[in-house]
Amino acid sequence: MTESTSLLKEIVAGHFLPGPAEEIGLAVSGGGDSMALMHLMAEVAVEGGLRLRVATVDHGLRPEAADEAARVGEAAAGLGLPHEVLHWDGAADETGNLQDRARRARYDLLADWARRHGMRQIALGHTSDDQAETFLMRLARAPGADGLSGMAARRRMGAVTLVRPMLEISRSCLRNYLETCGLTWVEDPSNQDDRFDRVRARRALEVLRPLGLTVQTLSETAKNMASVRNALGWYAFTEAQRLVRIQGGDLVIERSGFRVLQPEIARRLLSQALIWISGSDYPPRRRALAMAQEAVRSGSGMTLHGCQISVTPRELRITREYAAVKDLSVPADGVWDGRWRLSGPWGDRFGAAGAEIRPLGAEGLRLCSEWRASGLPYRSLLGYPSVWMDGDLVAAPHAGFGDGWRADLLRGEDALHTGLLAQ
Repeated sequence: MTESTSLLKEIVAGHFLPGPAEEIGLAVSGGGDSMALMHLMAEVAVEGGLRLRVATVDHGLRPEAADEAARVGEAAAGLGLPHEVLHWDGAADETGNLQDRARRARYDLLADWARRHGMRQIALGHTSDDQAETFLMRLARAPGADGLSGMAARRRMGAVTLVRPMLEISRSCLRNYLETCGLTWVEDPSNQDDRFDRVRARRALEVLRPLGLTVQTLSETAKNMASVRNALGWYAFTEAQRLVRIQGGDLVIERSGFRVLQPEIARRLLSQALIWISGSDYPPRRRALAMAQEAVRSGSGMTLHGCQISVTPRELRITREYAAVKDLSVPADGVWDGRWRLSGPWGDRFGAAGAEIRPLGAEGLRLCSEWRASGLPYRSLLGYPSVWMDGDLVAAPHAGFGDGWRADLLRGEDALHTGLLAQ
């Protein structure tokens, strides 16, 4: 083993060891970066008692992708690792940014795959070159500290954590490792296609290198901005503990305290509140959040991100917007809107299949004569879950309808605070 190979292993292992002897997922496309990740992790796993499982996402965008996935499977088998191909069927949809949709679909497929196998972590093959390219692309959007922080070494997706253990390693270093070990990889032709922003950013970096704007410089800058982001997140976290309370499934924020926050801290708190209620993986855009902050200052409120922001002299309340969930229905034993699970005394009549959870709405709320005792506003209750069967309202726990019924909130206060620290 060469000294450089030993150093690469040490860097990668530092993201997982010491730690529990668990199974870790590897996302491997067949390109040089991910193939290097798979072989380095295979060595780390032997020494650290880890188990590995490999997945390749076939986006259906190139006919060569199936053969490339098969080659990954062969390489994984040579290392004694199970391999699975995950297929995306959204390529035919011509709406929106194809690369962005494919990226989001890739992460969703990988997260589902990890959950199926009981894995808590997925390792990705992003390098310092990817970090520098991401920084440059985001710079064109005039971002704040979050955008300029680049890709995080660890990012939560529900119960699964995406880990990027090679963000401090260059692409050329990994190619040297592969060549030294006699390993092969595939080159995606899209990496030469100027239609894609990342390819243009990669070529721009070559032009900027004589000015000192190198991959190392930009990736280090992203790392520095990540420290700024973390400090701002901690400040927002402490203010949330002081100013925010949960009522039912609403977030209630003390208005006087919110109004004197530094604008960036207020933005972070408001952004995370909207994510917490809507369940979205991404925050609203900065301009939309700026409009929401102005609406709060003026006392008018607004709808944003599938949520309703209401303002009174003493507080601002953020709740689920009824229009965002009005057509959402799941079986009565399912999770509704990603955050509610209802349970109660079904009895003989309601034990049969066919019952569903859907939003209470005005129709259901008219049947709840005791709803005012809940302390929740009328507009909030419209978007709360209720159980229906054969057109009849069975239960609406938040509105005091249905003895013995309860609604459990699956995203609690910890999720809100953790999200602030992770922004």
